[in-house]
Amino acid sequence: MASPLRKAAAGGEGGGSPESGSDGRESEKRTMFVYSGWVYHLGVNSIGHEYCRLRFLSIRGKYVELYKRDPQENPGIKPIRRGIVSHTLMVEELGRRRVNDGDVYVLGFYNRLDETKKGQIACATAGETHKWMEAFDHAKQQTEYELSRGGSARNKLNMETEINLEPEGRRLRVRRYAHGLKNLIRIGQGPESLLRKSSNLATHDGSRGYFGGDDRDVIEAHEWKCIHTVNGVRIFEDVADSKSDKGILVKAVGVIDASADSVFEVVMNVDHHQRYEWDMITGDLELVDSLGGHYDVLYATYNPRHLTRWHSKRDFVFTRQWFHGQDGTYTILQFPTTYKKCPPKSGYQRTNINPSSWEIKNLNSSHANGARCLVTQMLEIQPVGWFKWKSFRWSKFEKTSPCAFLSQVAGLKEYIGANPAVASEFLTSIHSKSSDSISEYDETEVADEFYDALSADSSDNEDSDKEEETNSKLFCQEKRIKLKNISWAIQSLALKRTSALNLTSQLDPDIPPVVIDPSHYHGSMRQGKDDTDADCWTSPNGSGFMIRGKTYLKDNAKIMGGDPLLKLIAVDWFKVEKCTSKVTLSPSSLVQSEAGKKLPFILVINLEVPAKPNYSLVLYYAADQPINKNSLLGKFVDGSDMFRDSRLKLIPRIVEGYWMVKRAVGTKACLLGKAVSCKYLREGNFLEIDVDIGSSSVARSVISLVLGYVTSIVVDLAILIEAKEEAELPEYILGTVRLNRVKLDSAVPYEG
Repeated sequence: MASPLRKAAAGGEGGGSPESGSDGRESEKRTMFVYSGWVYHLGVNSIGHEYCRLRFLSIRGKYVELYKRDPQENPGIKPIRRGIVSHTLMVEELGRRRVNDGDVYVLGFYNRLDETKKGQIACATAGETHKWMEAFDHAKQQTEYELSRGGSARNKLNMETEINLEPEGRRLRVRRYAHGLKNLIRIGQGPESLLRKSSNLATHDGSRGYFGGDDRDVIEAHEWKCIHTVNGVRIFEDVADSKSDKGILVKAVGVIDASADSVFEVVMNVDHHQRYEWDMITGDLELVDSLGGHYDVLYATYNPRHLTRWHSKRDFVFTRQWFHGQDGTYTILQFPTTYKKCPPKSGYQRTNINPSSWEIKNLNSSHANGARCLVTQMLEIQPVGWFKWKSFRWSKFEKTSPCAFLSQVAGLKEYIGANPAVASEFLTSIHSKSSDSISEYDETEVADEFYDALSADSSDNEDSDKEEETNSKLFCQEKRIKLKNISWAIQSLALKRTSALNLTSQLDPDIPPVVIDPSHYHGSMRQGKDDTDADCWTSPNGSGFMIRGKTYLKDNAKIMGGDPLLKLIAVDWFKVEKCTSKVTLSPSSLVQSEAGKKLPFILVINLEVPAKPNYSLVLYYAADQPINKNSLLGKFVDGSDMFRDSRLKLIPRIVEGYWMVKRAVGTKACLLGKAVSCKYLREGNFLEIDVDIGSSSVARSVISLVLGYVTSIVVDLAILIEAKEEAELPEYILGTVRLNRVKLDSAVPYEG
């Protein structure tokens, strides 16, 4: 499909970092981000039919416009709809979807305060969805910037409620017909085929994005030793636990001269013509079923004529689960499975493949030939066979299926090297354009929010739809849409910076600390005695986590975390019918107890876990002194939800558990407010943060995998506030928790 996505930054005077500026009267010339490109708008029309319409989407500052044609190539064309990106907008990556015999990657939008307001757009590649997420994030930053500086009366109103100019009858009629059609895959007379066009959204140096260039945020227990090389690809063995009777982990690592987006598309493509050129073992792939946007079932056949270990033709079925990290890294997990729709095939012997994973991440380098990425394929091998192969100096290993799997990285590297068009397909070209003013819209004209603009697009009359769809087909077939980046000088959006603030002390040093006696506080999950205990919690120090050091903004240097600022005093493990928030308002809550009311401050983290039944893991962290209101923690506790969403960070670390779970959870910090929906309750001496893990399809997929192994997993979590300014560095850890082999049936029913 087409998503000629281009980005510009309209530059002027008065730009700066997100916290620069000295007063509310800034020069009229400010930095503004402009993103534009072709997407498909997915939705349901007034008679209940699902549609897929080609739209040119433009984001200019906080404003969104939808066109039927590219305004750059059709001067004077008017947008069919305008809207505003609200500070309550949530953007979710919904994964792949089959539309008109083509695969697209879908982004969902919803208002975290009113989830009935929602919409979807589709992009050609997973990389483009990530760029559009960044575009909407920058638009939210622009809204936050204006609200922080006073904003207009209308924007102040939007802090409380959402303006909706859509006729009620029309919206209700659409919703009534749309109800219950979630699984309907019937598309209207949209474009006959979705042309795969590259995205030209610029990736700019210094982009804040969702991550700050972190390499790793936890300390892993693996010890990798290079034991073999083939065609420039290194093969490693994990020797940290080599005497264990568990499966041996090996991995192949190679640097490929292409972007992670390009490599990911090649790995995910099941077209056998392309796979024959690099994949010697899964060249014949068939997509059997898609069980959600990030989960596939695949069937493969293999004729091992060149291997002596397998003498007959083989087939196998496996699941493929993939995630796109906030830093742009792709993770693909492959498990052997059985599937009713894929019975054994005549003439083939059914076998199980080894569990494996792919990790594809961009490398930040000034390589002369453009983008580069690091590709890692990890494989689990039975110890008996592995040690035999090693003892025979690889003579027999090279005739095995594990070797064929590990050789995929080398094949991928050679294939992309021999086909430069593949490597350059998603590269970005940048053009510059300046603007004298960013005030191109009248607040009274653009009153709808983004959800309204999407919804209104579904109300076009049928004649217009047919004409448009016919023109869209001709337009896509006769002219490949040219991607042009109109880039205005990119600078960070600004919030006020107050240099006089004291950020050295997070707690008030003028008030003597109270004594926190753990025996006075109890939760439904018991505290463990040591690391060998099960179904319990402990509170480790922060030495297993890597956090931003004092010089991070200059050299990206990280340091080992220290002791947490807050003390973990209790953990509740609840079983609930539906995800529950505001648990602190329950009379039985620890916060409402006499002992809890005497504490200077309590931070409550409620992790809402989607499952059958649902669960809530509630963590209670206490401070022995009141919060210093001038500190970063003080600004977070009493700040706006927008500020909290942009700073609340969680670092997960699987200390003990199945390696595939470790790969799924990852080793990177996550800005929770960007990944899932978070709600905040500030009252009295506490702040409750309700983290709705189920609000993200990716998070749901990961947590589903984790729950399958939860009784054998030891996981550490670190909570912190991300430091973005030099005065806020180095980072510190707010609180930690270690969950030791938790049992699901030990959760107690929640009684609100």
